[in-house]
Amino acid sequence: MSAMPQPRQMPRSAALHEPPANEPPANAPPAPAPPSSSLAAALERVGDRWSLLLVEALLNGSRRFNELLEGLPGIAPNILTDRLRRLEREGILVVQPYSRRPPRMEYSLSADGRDLASALRLLADWGARRPAAGADAHEPLRHERCGTPLEARWYCPTCGETVADREAAETRLI
Repeated sequence: MSAMPQPRQMPRSAALHEPPANEPPANAPPAPAPPSSSLAAALERVGDRWSLLLVEALLNGSRRFNELLEGLPGIAPNILTDRLRRLEREGILVVQPYSRRPPRMEYSLSADGRDLASALRLLADWGARRPAAGADAHEPLRHERCGTPLEARWYCPTCGETVADREAAETRLI
């Protein structure tokens, strides 16, 4: 009968060189720098293709995982899972169980997600008006009553005035 292998003991000298518990290991990547602008902060939260397409897919209401998988051609299930979890952590999505056994979830936009949807509509409209070389043009957003393409404007609700782009560029968030 052979003897059971003994657990390997760490030499005492190695134990003296371990970093304190509150310090990251020497080979850990550096902590990311804080975002340099409000746009950088937004992109850090939702700045990849699949996250933005997921928000778009949820604009018309809640969806289940398989519905999202079918509605986003080309996304791998593991990427979809990752993006759904990240968007939930960021407060963009609300996740509700619809089945306990097996656990199944339904995803919808939170209030922050609906706010993001407004910015996405502007980005989509920009893309429709300026298609990439060789790409088909898409229809811009139009006014339902008269069919005129819509334009986005800065608006001050206190003054009740439209603000010129050059004036909005000088505005600062407080």
